Amino acid sequence: MPRLRVASFSISIDGFGAGPDQGLENPLGFGGAQLHAWAYPTRTFRRKVFGHDDGTTGLDDEFVARGFENVGAWILGRNMFGPVRGPWPDESWKGWWGEEPPYHVPVFVLTHHARPPLEMEGGTTFHFVTGGIYEALERAREAAGERDVRLGGGPATIRQYLKEGLVDELHLAIAPVLLGAGEPLLAGLDLRALGYACTRHVASERATHVVLEGTPRR
Repeated sequence: MPRLRVASFSISIDGFGAGPDQGLENPLGFGGAQLHAWAYPTRTFRRKVFGHDDGTTGLDDEFVARGFENVGAWILGRNMFGPVRGPWPDESWKGWWGEEPPYHVPVFVLTHHARPPLEMEGGTTFHFVTGGIYEALERAREAAGERDVRLGGGPATIRQYLKEGLVDELHLAIAPVLLGAGEPLLAGLDLRALGYACTRHVASERATHVVLEGTPRR
């Protein structure tokens, strides 16, 4: 059965999924880029994001590659699409990734402000959903068909889906850094009460990978 998955989501030792003061010049917040140092050099990340053929292999690369397997649609929070807040002033902002984003499938962006679909090169179309997390999930599942839906973040969006018991699998990459402040991923959640358990944990030189699985409410 198709699943809703969080994959390769990086957090600090103190639980933050992004640093403070996010913005155009600092999309991951102050210090937030450190969280993803484990993924940046991998062969899969460099191929998917930059179109390069080089990069590291091994455990970290295996987790990055696994995150892209069998994915038929994505869900993103508004902040993951860009730094624009409030009503869209125009349609000039098209994401962080240039003309060919690394998704290559439909992407459903949660927002309070309507905007027409945005078709990009390489098979990515951004759809802007104003009806909340359930509408986004329903539309993403319809678009994905028999494949999985990947929930890309940010932390607040993942928390909403976890709180409602909708996530099948959560892969966290715990980076060996302390941010001290920022956006916490799991604040206010009792994952055990929500039915989640750790099914795998393994460490590389750059991150500790933890996989949690549960039985979501359908």
